[in-house]
Amino acid sequence: MTQHLRITLTSRGVSARARLLTEAAPRTCAAVLQALPAGGQVYHGKYARNEIYTLIPHPGSEPGAENTTITPIPGDLCWFTFTGDDLGNPAYGYEGGEQHREMRSIVDLAVFYGRNNLLINGDQGWVPGNVYGTIVSGLEEFAAACQDVWMGGARGETLTFSREETG
Repeated sequence: MTQHLRITLTSRGVSARARLLTEAAPRTCAAVLQALPAGGQVYHGKYARNEIYTLIPHPGSEPGAENTTITPIPGDLCWFTFTGDDLGNPAYGYEGGEQHREMRSIVDLAVFYGRNNLLINGDQGWVPGNVYGTIVSGLEEFAAACQDVWMGGARGETLTFSREETG
């Protein structure tokens, strides 16, 4: 059975529907489902280009590398696992960066909304992500809202991921 997620930018009132790639990334999909519902402060990618994401506590099930990419395409949903030290650098601009340093493991749930993304970080080098889903409806409107996060600001905006209820 095909499973879907609802991805929402709460304050902007926009959402998209995504299909889980359970055949290509079964462990990652299981870990995402274990973490849902999930969400928090949205961030716009600094290095990857056309990316928004939120950071959540690790749900406990680590999928490892699976269906990885360093060049995500529009509509890709990616999972990244980081340690608190990975995200504790003040240059990343996270308010409460000390809180990240105290966490052993953090998950970055990312949505890529445009072309020409490259997952490289000046401190860490290549950062492959697990592609676990793809947006199947609402990408155009969602991408416009993501661009507004970039230009209008992320403060006060929440990115949420939830299971989509089916009929």
